[in-house]
Amino acid sequence: MSTEFKHDVLILGSGAAGLSLALRLPETIRIAVISKRQLTEGNTYYAQGGISAVLDEEDSLESHVADTLDAGGGICDEETVRLVVEKGPENIRWLLSEGVAFTRDQPPGTGYHLTREGGHSHRRVIHAADATGKEVETTLVSQVRARSNIDLFENHIAIDLITGSKLGLTSNRCLGCYVLDKDTDHVDTFLAKFTVLATGGASKVYLYTSNPDVSTGDGIAMAWRAGCRIANMEFNQFHPTCLFHPHAKSFLITEALRGEGGRLLLPDGTRFMPEFDERAELAPRDVVARAIDHEMKRLGADCVYLDISHRPSEFIVEHFPNIYNKCLKYGIDITKEPIPVVPAAHYTCGGIVTDHHARADLANLFAVGETAYTGLHGANRMASNSLLECLVFAQLAVEDITARIDEISLPESVTAWDESRVTNSDEEVVVSHNWEELRRFMWDYVGIVRTNNRLERAKRRVNLLRHEIREYYSNFHVTNDLLELRNLVEVADLIIRSAQRRRESRGLHYTLDFPKIDNRFQKAPTILIPDNYTP
Repeated sequence: MSTEFKHDVLILGSGAAGLSLALRLPETIRIAVISKRQLTEGNTYYAQGGISAVLDEEDSLESHVADTLDAGGGICDEETVRLVVEKGPENIRWLLSEGVAFTRDQPPGTGYHLTREGGHSHRRVIHAADATGKEVETTLVSQVRARSNIDLFENHIAIDLITGSKLGLTSNRCLGCYVLDKDTDHVDTFLAKFTVLATGGASKVYLYTSNPDVSTGDGIAMAWRAGCRIANMEFNQFHPTCLFHPHAKSFLITEALRGEGGRLLLPDGTRFMPEFDERAELAPRDVVARAIDHEMKRLGADCVYLDISHRPSEFIVEHFPNIYNKCLKYGIDITKEPIPVVPAAHYTCGGIVTDHHARADLANLFAVGETAYTGLHGANRMASNSLLECLVFAQLAVEDITARIDEISLPESVTAWDESRVTNSDEEVVVSHNWEELRRFMWDYVGIVRTNNRLERAKRRVNLLRHEIREYYSNFHVTNDLLELRNLVEVADLIIRSAQRRRESRGLHYTLDFPKIDNRFQKAPTILIPDNYTP
């Protein structure tokens, strides 16, 4: 039996963005947090490196701003960059107040250990060993579970936003969301004064990814269908170093390992990064990923190697216990031998266009974290700026929601989800085949290196898939796999269209047909506008 729920704030997503936003709202506000699996099953939990912020007296806000702008390839929004960097230290203090246990320096009492990652000119990445995301996520989860004003709905997947225009109302605003309860197999209606998309990125659109299975672009696709602009989807970050092993699914080797002296090697043991960039292994991720891709294709190699074994064993085990134990499980002792690594899709730099309060184009709709385009990342995200963005824009959204909460009325009851004209599918194989086809051609044609012909091939295929999936969605009962596939196809189309419009190579978008930067594109995001967009 379907149910209608009403809250002041509906948050879709349970990572750092969604949970920190929920915790910072006043306890007088009724909040619902939707998670399509367990609360912890998202990108935040698996983040290894840390959070960048200016915490050392030898560092400066100006240096952090400059590094971010440089990594972003000339198209970051400088005002946004400054806003986020300036609010970094206070957000770290907030995490500490919530109980997050960051790694301390040795000897004890000397402060917190700061590491350095690619693109950073100073040590400014605060971390919890090599499992920062796990520490942040589990701490925030324990806090939200203790709040009586926060209702948690695990194993629920959002289907589509409820808007005034869809209901034929004169005022078009976001009223909530239809959500599939995967345990009961019924679609429930969630109504709210404000709805927040904190659903993460879309790296699952690619065959190989460092992300968990939940990264299917749900928020981006839903916002697009609801009439919101989407920007910079051509900039997909491929993390240079994921563990290459037949049984190691999506295991990331943190950039901090290179920050502490790790060297990238060819199969014959030759170091190669100094030939590509003067910063060598500490160059931004797009540079390192393309260099690895180039060498693998040149040699026909299955992988390259990342070696930290020249550092003392005690140092390696102390600083990278998670990676040490994981690799040891697969027979690799990183204190004695190099780690086989390959690039994999990691982060979506584009997303839903938002302002400095995290507001999307649709009234009363917010987007926070990887699902949003704020202007912070530009053409490439600098390492450890992502969790920082989640925290800062959650804080900014809270300020706006709190100021306006009493001005907005809860929506009246709306029409329940209509399942009267659909049947259960007897052809689930269609979903699995389309899923495989989509992710494979996106990897082959819209990956680290692109061409016009590859993009055209991908566009033809995605058009066919969209038609098939639209027909399938209209006739059969919705399932988790169908909903995720529907969203991934939408996101794939947005990525391809954005890549076709950017006729230059910049940051994470590299095309052999236009291999150089064209400064006519400088500071200009690629913005796609849906047919139902209302300024």
